[in-house]
Amino acid sequence: MPEVDQFGVTQRTGDSSAVRAFDRALWKVLAFDRDPVAEADTALALDPVFAMPQILKGSLYALSTERGLLAQARIALSAVRALEQGLGPRELAHVAALEAWTRGRFHDACDHWERILATEPRDALAMFAAHQGDFLLGNTRELRDRVARRLSSIDAGTMLEGFYAGMHAFGLEECGDYERAEQAGHGALAREPRDAWAIHAVAHVMEMTGRPDTGVAWLRSRSSEWAETSSLAVHNWWHAALFHLEERRREEALRIYDAHIARAADSNAVMEMLDASALLWRLRLQGLDLGTRWQPLAAAWEARIDDGWYVFNDLHAMMALAGAGRDEPARRLLARLHASAADDTDNGRVARSFGVPAAEGLLAYAQGRYAAAVEQLTPVVAIAVRAGGSHAQRDVFVQTLASAAELAGERGLARAVLATRAKHRA
Repeated sequence: MPEVDQFGVTQRTGDSSAVRAFDRALWKVLAFDRDPVAEADTALALDPVFAMPQILKGSLYALSTERGLLAQARIALSAVRALEQGLGPRELAHVAALEAWTRGRFHDACDHWERILATEPRDALAMFAAHQGDFLLGNTRELRDRVARRLSSIDAGTMLEGFYAGMHAFGLEECGDYERAEQAGHGALAREPRDAWAIHAVAHVMEMTGRPDTGVAWLRSRSSEWAETSSLAVHNWWHAALFHLEERRREEALRIYDAHIARAADSNAVMEMLDASALLWRLRLQGLDLGTRWQPLAAAWEARIDDGWYVFNDLHAMMALAGAGRDEPARRLLARLHASAADDTDNGRVARSFGVPAAEGLLAYAQGRYAAAVEQLTPVVAIAVRAGGSHAQRDVFVQTLASAAELAGERGLARAVLATRAKHRA
């Protein structure tokens, strides 16, 4: 009898204990619990020819957006290819998706994951990977609709329905359907209270609906599910800091940075470094003296100048380098972005349309060249979604343009930018 995983998907392995270890790895992926790779390695130790743990590892390394981890993704990909005689159509489609992503064909990868879901909607790894791909690509509608297309195929009241509902909640929020998003997030957590993505989706709703105190209370009430073992811990602390900034409680936001986010410079995890850059830049926009806080973060980003893999990362690197006054590394980063813009990849297209002018605008702002910042940012803020991330994350470009316009004496433009921002928030 073929083994079946916790969600009812048939797995091509003869070792039931390996499938149980894979189940634990997959749960950790979906819940954003730390170190699913260790569980995947356990599954491989029990059954070295079990393809899905290798695919899980490769997908996580690829979706990290870190060029330095692509080598690990390719190692996993090679290990799966060595098993090709024992792979079925679903596993082969995962291989095709992973290969496409590692070659910079991000949209093609999402198409492969979609084909898997069309025949096996319970393949939670395909759903997770496609959902994260949509997030990284700014595919807002598919953040909502890709999972919505599968919900009717999932047994009601199950853990899998809960995880899918958490993804759906985030997609609904990014599409501006805030009431349904909040309901879906709470429904997801009723099935799996440790779903950090669902907790995070509800926090996004509170950010976009202007309820900062409710947001702080929400994150505090769920802290036992996200603050210690979740890979979203730094990001949710970032959300808590944003809530305080909305109320001009700058010192409290800075306290959160020092206590929970500054460590990103040492962790060297890009997703945490993004939050550190984004929070310090917002604090700068609000006129707070940041002392030497930029320096260790800028040093961490400087080591990644040549990555040229994901524009959203490069722009946050520019915030840190420019914020720290490191003009020479900032110019090198600009040159790297221009080189990326020449690539025939999905990232190259984003660099051409948004990345280069946005980076030049950020650098101009940091150097006090506010009119130049306005000139660079005004034409591209409306297409920031192409760079990926969430509305809350991309809001930093809107805030920068508004501040630059004000400081350049273009107060009418500053008012218009802020009025547009307000219309997109309930």
